[in-house]
Amino acid sequence: MTAEAVIYPNDPTDPIDAIDAIDAIDPSAALPADAAPAPSTPVTRRVVAAAVAGNALEFYDFGSYAFFAVYIGKAFFPAANPFASLMLALAVFGVGFVSRPLGGIFIGAYADRAGRRPAMLLTILLMTLGTLGLALTPSYDSIGLAAPIIMVICRLVQGLALGGEVGPSTAFLIEIAPPGKRGLYASWQLASQGAASLLAGLVGMALTSTLAPDELQSWGWRVPFVFGLLIIPLAIYLRRALPETLGHVGRARGIALVPPVRLRSHSRLIFLAVLVVIGATVSTYLGMYMTTYAIATLKLPPTVAMSATVAVGLTTPLFALAGGWLADRYNRRSVMLIPRILTALLVVPAFMLLIEARSTAALIGVTTILGALTAISAAASLVAVPELLPASIRATGLSIAYAVGVALFGGSTQLIVTWLIGVTGDPAMPAWYVVATSIVTALAIMALPEGRDRELAS
Repeated sequence: MTAEAVIYPNDPTDPIDAIDAIDAIDPSAALPADAAPAPSTPVTRRVVAAAVAGNALEFYDFGSYAFFAVYIGKAFFPAANPFASLMLALAVFGVGFVSRPLGGIFIGAYADRAGRRPAMLLTILLMTLGTLGLALTPSYDSIGLAAPIIMVICRLVQGLALGGEVGPSTAFLIEIAPPGKRGLYASWQLASQGAASLLAGLVGMALTSTLAPDELQSWGWRVPFVFGLLIIPLAIYLRRALPETLGHVGRARGIALVPPVRLRSHSRLIFLAVLVVIGATVSTYLGMYMTTYAIATLKLPPTVAMSATVAVGLTTPLFALAGGWLADRYNRRSVMLIPRILTALLVVPAFMLLIEARSTAALIGVTTILGALTAISAAASLVAVPELLPASIRATGLSIAYAVGVALFGGSTQLIVTWLIGVTGDPAMPAWYVVATSIVTALAIMALPEGRDRELAS
């Protein structure tokens, strides 16, 4: 392969110049098909932080929503009983996943045509609009039916942005990674999610321990979203100066689909990737749900319940990075498969212990086990899928697999387990749901090719 120079805009700090410069490129003058990505600046911590910033914001925002779902339900979805109000709030949480596949297809395609950097700037801008709406929308008591409608629209905009976030940013990370470190670099994507969940949990614990219940209900639950808005400018600032890693950038005015024939030739891999995503998604969003589960089902105090969020936040970064390192040291398949099998075997006994003890120690222990095993397996999957795809569909293929898997099972997990508990009366139903999806994912992992020693395809 021959390395080619990366094309930069006139002003590398201006996102508008970046997109204009890409638009001005003549497709006939595009780089050769075998051109390898060659960022002209060293890979620094700032570059990695900029790449994972969007995904971190996703989990901070989604985590905050999940943690305060009880209060959000009462504010926007008044119902005859608290259970119905909570179900409506969780249903709107799931709405944010409906538009993810569209974001994955269109923004992923944009990243594969125009470049990773402009796509990542676009997702941050869309995310800003969605979070702004969540933070500022008045309650149902103030504006009536308009309140839940605005909430749904904001969740759809966020879903569009987040569906297109993972593919371009993960493709960028593995394309800048030094030889033999693709797994470790990709694992920073998941590690940032854990750090964001930790931040959300700390903010939640601070609010629940200092504010009275009526203050939390009237305005306190909005504070985490306002804080998220303060973080977004930093994410935009970091992404403005990112290098471009796509080695065959061509003209890209607007967002156009990748030719279906390219995706069709890798349809089996993308389908397997969707099944791999399912297990990690259900376990991850169940971990985020543990705070609501502890309050609504186990009847633990909110401050105690928030300790589950802190446990996830502390566990995920450490074990995600460990999973990425192990995937580089050994192989992708084993590092994905073994923790997934252990999850299927341990989750039911762990939940039984938690239901019996209903203590802080049991809650933290169960959440830590679930978070650690999920982080190791999911970190390896973040590199295992995109490294098997050529650069021309790498962002699109991963975006579709991730967005479809998360749309079907991420947005529905909290709703389904709450419903299962309600209709069966069995508080252990979330664990059985994890077992079922873990088995499906384990079978998909065994069918996935091994890519540790492969060169990235152009």
